[in-house]
This record gives sequence, C-alpha cells and structure tokens, in this order.
Amino acid sequence: MRSFSLNNGNAFLLFFALIFVVFCQVGCFRPESSLAGRPDDHDAFLSKSAPTAVNLDHRTDWSLQRYGEIVKKYSNKYDLDWRLVMAVMRHESRFSADAVSYRGAFGLMQIMPATQVELAGKLGVDETESPSNNIKAGIYHLQQLYRAIGGTDEENHIRLTLAAYNAGLNRVLDAQDVALYLGYNPQNWQSVKSMLPLLTKRYQNLHRNIWQTGKPRAGYFTDWNQTQLYVESIMKFYSQYQVALQ
Repeated sequence: MRSFSLNNGNAFLLFFALIFVVFCQVGCFRPESSLAGRPDDHDAFLSKSAPTAVNLDHRTDWSLQRYGEIVKKYSNKYDLDWRLVMAVMRHESRFSADAVSYRGAFGLMQIMPATQVELAGKLGVDETESPSNNIKAGIYHLQQLYRAIGGTDEENHIRLTLAAYNAGLNRVLDAQDVALYLGYNPQNWQSVKSMLPLLTKRYQNLHRNIWQTGKPRAGYFTDWNQTQLYVESIMKFYSQYQVALQ
C-alpha cells in the first residue's frame, strides 16, 4: 500500500480550509442560545415604530394626564370607546382647549355654536366652553349620531358616525339616499364615501329623481373631500390608540 503524506503546501491549504469551515459555522452566525431573549432587527424595528403606551406623542401623553379621566368617565357613561374619543380630540383640536375653527367650532371636541346650544340644554349645563363640559357635550353628541346611523358592522358604523360628526347627520343621510337609489349598500362606508361627491350641484339631474324638492335635504355639499379625509384620519389615530392604550 502506498503511504499518503502531505508536503508543506498541501498542509497549509488543508489548514486554511479547516479554519474557513470553522469560521463559517461559528464566526458568521451566533448560536441560537446567544439570541435568546433578544429581538432581531425586525422586532427591534417594530418595537420602535409600533405605538405603545410608553412612546405616545407628547401631546397625547400630556392630554391623557390632563383629560384622560374625564374622557373615560363620559365615554363609559355614553357607551363609547374612550380611545375613539381621544382620536376625535386629536384630529379636531390637537388637544387644545382654546382651539377655534374658521367656522366657529370651539374647544377640544370642536362643537359648533348652533349645536352647543342644543347640547347644553339636553345636558343641563350653562356652557360647553370649559374642557370638562366640552368633552361631555362632544361625547354625548357623538353617541347620539352613533345611535341615529346604522352600519353593516362596527367599523362601518363608526366611520359613518364620524362622517356625521364632521359633515352633519343630514349630509350622511343624503348620501345614504343616493347610495340606496343607485343600488349600493347605504350602511357601508365605502358606498357612502363614494356618494358624497354626488351631492354637489353638478348632479342636480340625479337629485330630481331622488328628492321631491330636487336637491339634497341638507343642500348641496362641496366639502365632501374634507369629510372623506376626516374619517380616515381619525380612524388612523383610533387604530394607533387601540394598540397603545389598553
């Protein structure tokens, strides 16, 4: 039998190959035990980007400390998710109790002057300007709209309610009338959302086929795009708060 021997060159190559194999097995990858209990890059990214109770934006955190108990109190009384109310406040006023819109809406919940008179009477309060009464009146109004509008499911119900809070109940009812006339589900937000632009004056021929007066009950509607964006914005905040606030 012929003996097998290595010269210096072959020995060096074999040694290098062994080192390379060992390095690839343990040098490029950490053993699983070393990763136990540690987030990988994807988890680390999620932990930074996903909303949590400890990384809410400053204004939300500040408003929770200042108004959180009031919001929870009246949300519970009127059977609404308090996180939805927080989302409405964030969009409407950015949690500023002194906020006033160009149309005259005021306070944390941005209540219109005409609406505040009605709400103050129903709630037995003298004013709705103070933060506590403004929150109470806004939550009550939101709940009344919720009860007045149906929905194919809870999400559609909420979206339609938010549209009514922004544009008025009669605007949404008008859009539902158009949806029903055209064969769409009037309790589906996407259907109603698509009908809002049809409430403008350019569709008056359509209106004559739906209403005896020949036009929408709430009149022509030009701010339909603002209402569409309003609903989507609040639902975005609401989704964040559902995760961050338990």
